[in-house]
Amino acid sequence: MNAALLLEHYARIADAPDAIARMRRFVLDLAVRGKLVEQDASEEPASKLLQAFESERAIRVARKEMRKRKGLELGSEIPFEVPSSWLWLPLGETGHIFSGSSINEVTRERFSRAEDGRPFIATKDVGYGFDQLAYSNGLLVPTSEERFKTARPNTPLICAEGGSAGRKIGLCDREICFGNKLIANELWGQIAPRYVLCVYLSGFFYDQFCSRMTGVIGGISLNRFLQLPFPLPPHNEQHRIVTKVDELMALCDQLEAARAAREAARDTFTLSTLARLNTPDPEMFVADARFTLANLAPLTTRADQIKQLRQTILNLAVLGKLAEQDPADEIADVPPLRQFSAASSIDPAVFEKFSKTISLPGGWQVAPLAQLSAYIVDCPHTTPKWKEQGEICIRTNQLRPGALDLSAPRYVSPEEYVERIERLEPLVDDILYSREGGILGIACLIPPGIRLCLGQRLMLIRAGAETRPDFLELVLNSPFITSIAKACTTGGAAPRVNMSTVRAYPIPLPPLAEQHRIVVKVYELMAVCDELEAGITTGEHTRSRLLEAILRQSLKTDTDRDEGPSNA
Repeated sequence: MNAALLLEHYARIADAPDAIARMRRFVLDLAVRGKLVEQDASEEPASKLLQAFESERAIRVARKEMRKRKGLELGSEIPFEVPSSWLWLPLGETGHIFSGSSINEVTRERFSRAEDGRPFIATKDVGYGFDQLAYSNGLLVPTSEERFKTARPNTPLICAEGGSAGRKIGLCDREICFGNKLIANELWGQIAPRYVLCVYLSGFFYDQFCSRMTGVIGGISLNRFLQLPFPLPPHNEQHRIVTKVDELMALCDQLEAARAAREAARDTFTLSTLARLNTPDPEMFVADARFTLANLAPLTTRADQIKQLRQTILNLAVLGKLAEQDPADEIADVPPLRQFSAASSIDPAVFEKFSKTISLPGGWQVAPLAQLSAYIVDCPHTTPKWKEQGEICIRTNQLRPGALDLSAPRYVSPEEYVERIERLEPLVDDILYSREGGILGIACLIPPGIRLCLGQRLMLIRAGAETRPDFLELVLNSPFITSIAKACTTGGAAPRVNMSTVRAYPIPLPPLAEQHRIVVKVYELMAVCDELEAGITTGEHTRSRLLEAILRQSLKTDTDRDEGPSNA
């Protein structure tokens, strides 16, 4: 491997999606294709090993350690070409392959009290690669228990059933008993156990494994497993492959640790920076805000960080920290707060509790949503009767914070449209609000030029004269309001917020002129977030392509490099 080439460019590819995992898969892919180490023409070809395999099988059959069985045949189609010294053969020809023993609860309880014996390995005790098996799981099978199948040291194991089938793989380093969902392969002496582990972990083997799985749960029968194609190199080349794989996996471990440390430091830096804005220090806020705005790109290198940034922007808007206050602004004329009775349509406890949790600039007020809205209406509670064409009926999954997704509209008849707008016909700049389900608490404005009605689990909010609709939309999507919605949900598995709670949301209200300035600033910063997000996507694509090219080039043998670079 040309490790210097990989390390030279690693900083450019390290942030590619699943960079290290893809490097590991690529190493294994080359290993099982005979492209990781050079072939030695002086070595006997793998076909010379077959006689030794037959001799070892005959000895084990004579000792009654295994049953004699019919020979296996390899299908006419092989997955890919291998070097001329290699050999394709059925997996069943590589060793004594057998599944484990089932264990009931009574026996499990007895084994949990045993003080000596062989470890009993179940699927949960097997990892996804080179990790050691979990031997200290509390279950020991006494050596007197002859009915439980045992596997010798250096036996590869693979899960054959369920969600982990073909993915949970391990190599035991001691004699074990094992469960019936695992398949063991006690290899012939001329086959390197860690090479078989590399084959099991390769992408080609997993594809072949999955193609032979059956059943609702998903699993592979022992007979089908025995027939899987296996690429066998000469004996010494197997060990050279294992040595090279171990070397490259150790390098991947180092790169993974360095990446984790870098990501942890970056996350800490980003979170602490955004936290200083969300809970601002009055004396340091201006400097902190300037620093953040000047360093948005290095602060946000992943999509989840962009999401955090968007939430911070909305939080600052609600706190009155995003735009400057102007003493000349005319304060919004909000009617005086009134005492709400328990029988009213507003939950007074919600307003009284949460309105006290926010500190606002001078000139701002806080009032219940119902007091700042001309209308707040709930949707019809009947399921829409969908039609191929007609009038658009909005579903909750079409709502995005600040946007309405109309890429896949659904329709109702004109007659049902009339029924569904009986309470209030939606107009441009009205706000759609989801108050139930997995996307609870999302608000978006109705765009111009669209005629629609409401499906289920939605509310329609029309801003009053004191509130700009676009500003109210920002407040409803802000962490301040969404946290209130989550704190007040009912319904258990299908969480929802009651109408009286929504009407009682405490809405921070600046003067109308400042509302306009806040909206302009939010839109400006959200556009920057869009650009950063697009840049991340483009960068990930570029890094992915570069990663593939560098991997192919850096993992070439010297002979390959003499032939010139490949087209990655």
